[in-house]
Amino acid sequence: MSAQNDESQGAGSASAPITVVGSANQDYLLRVEASPSPGETVLAHGMRKNPGGKGANQAVAAARLGGDVRFVGCVGDDDDGALLLRELRAEGVGTSDVEIITREHTGLAIVAVDTTGENSIVVVPGANFALTESRVTRVVRRDAAGGVVVLQAEVQPRIIAGAVAAADDAGARVVLNLAPFVALAADVVAACDPLVVNESEASAMTGLPVSTLDDAHAAAGELLGRARSVVITLGARGAVWADGDGTGHVPAPALDRVVDTTGAGDAFVGALAVRLSEGAALEDAVELGVRAGTYSVAREGAQSSYAMAADLRHAEARTA
Repeated sequence: MSAQNDESQGAGSASAPITVVGSANQDYLLRVEASPSPGETVLAHGMRKNPGGKGANQAVAAARLGGDVRFVGCVGDDDDGALLLRELRAEGVGTSDVEIITREHTGLAIVAVDTTGENSIVVVPGANFALTESRVTRVVRRDAAGGVVVLQAEVQPRIIAGAVAAADDAGARVVLNLAPFVALAADVVAACDPLVVNESEASAMTGLPVSTLDDAHAAAGELLGRARSVVITLGARGAVWADGDGTGHVPAPALDRVVDTTGAGDAFVGALAVRLSEGAALEDAVELGVRAGTYSVAREGAQSSYAMAADLRHAEARTA
């Protein structure tokens, strides 16, 4: 059954389409006491397979909050690819622009989660790197006019550049989550509204240390000179934002226990995209993103941990 039922529409019905261009992976989630150091072998307490990939994660997070979402990507012609497609469809994500690649396996990620909920991830791109600039450009120009285009960096940089150029031509708003960090041309970054990065990615872009809230504000100010707007996510401290109207900090709600941080940044981006698709101000979009990310870290897995709109309403009511 689609995740977009009546109850889940409470984050607001999206007023514009959301096109997510990115990766789809099968996640192999390992539970460990602590992630291994170089040369060290550790025993895992168990292993689970979950649908993942930053692109698919963000698409699911947005769809669960009522977004009108389509996903553009590639999977292999294998069991993992078939499973990922079924999961996306079950969540209400449009998959007509997902290409099945016979010559590559579906992307996968090995995710080690320790007892504090922190994770270490190794990604094998597989079919994700078969995504072509011509197809992405065609889909974005055809479907994204007036909407929001969401991108991440688990696809090749030329795909990001092509999608951004097509989105700009179509009058779509570009949300780029530059994770993992890759160097991009200045004109690609300049179209981002917002550019979304975490502390380490912001530091890599600016050369500035980003360890305190003041550091994050300074880095956001520097990045605002390159992009139309900027968001720096800070984990348990929430997020800092900056645009032409001002800057601010949205703190995260307190949690008794962090279970698993896998995919929390993707929950944030998906929620932010939904709010922006409704025409909200960046500060309001960041506020929903912080609540969605906080909700996810209290639960195991990536997509399986994401909130419906009703979940966030109930969580807000409990803390009011």
